[in-house]
Amino acid sequence: MAIAKAERLMNLALCLLGTRRPLSKRELRGSIEAYMEATGEDAFNRMFERDKDDLRELGLVIETVENLDGEIGYLARRDSNRLPPITLDAEEAAALGLAAKVWQQARLAGAASGALQKLRAAGMPEAEDSYDAQHSALEPRIPVHEAAFEPLMLACRDRRPVVFDYRKANAARPEPRHVEPWTLECWRGHWYLAGWDRDRGAERVFRLSRITGKVRSRAGAFTAPVPDVVTVRETVESWAGETATRSARIRLRAGCGYPLRARAQSVAEGADGWDELEIPYGHGLDAWLVEFGPDVVVLEPADLRADVVERLRAVAKG
Repeated sequence: MAIAKAERLMNLALCLLGTRRPLSKRELRGSIEAYMEATGEDAFNRMFERDKDDLRELGLVIETVENLDGEIGYLARRDSNRLPPITLDAEEAAALGLAAKVWQQARLAGAASGALQKLRAAGMPEAEDSYDAQHSALEPRIPVHEAAFEPLMLACRDRRPVVFDYRKANAARPEPRHVEPWTLECWRGHWYLAGWDRDRGAERVFRLSRITGKVRSRAGAFTAPVPDVVTVRETVESWAGETATRSARIRLRAGCGYPLRARAQSVAEGADGWDELEIPYGHGLDAWLVEFGPDVVVLEPADLRADVVERLRAVAKG
């Protein structure tokens, strides 16, 4: 079925690009075999409208023109659907090659490699690969291990609502969440989804590693407007205490908790196998500390210690 639809879309695109005058729906139906086989005028109209919308979603500029008799016709002018010449110098080509390498171990590896091949075929210069494994032991990578990444990436692209089970850090079991996905962003080795939580009627950010089970798509349009700029990183940073104005004192087992040590304002090495750290304290720090389990003990403030203990008890009950 997917192959048949792809062939139908290709035939429609070729018809619209190959004509010098607008073609009516009647003429298009008589030119494309799949439309001729449609059972009834209503079935053809629904199929044609979906195909036209799909082509526009893919970037094809389709014009709608009304002739003197009031009949509607369609065409896609070549000058409106032609990319400008690609002019990249060697440094720009090297930057694109490096960007493609970032995705080689992620689910976008095929798309990144295909895009690079198309650019090279269109005249992009071959840049010397200074990042080849034979010359460098360091290569950029964006880790994508979560099964939820690909369906959420497609849902963000297609503006499709989704449903998934999500387990918060202090929850004993996951709960279903109905979300209108906006964008995905990687921060400190973890992927996050920003979107509109329909059940809570507010913007929320979800960590993909806490999504359990399959991500399921839902029909229908978004109910909330998508912001022009989605500040995923800023939201996550505020939850993790990055914008904190207070400080907290914790004990951290020696040799553990490098992310905490990297953010510490001061570190006092202890002789008992534990170090004492002073770290920024903001909203969501308790959830982050819980992830380090028995390697962290909160000394102060008392409210942070109480929040961490409460979260640990909730996890233990589950």
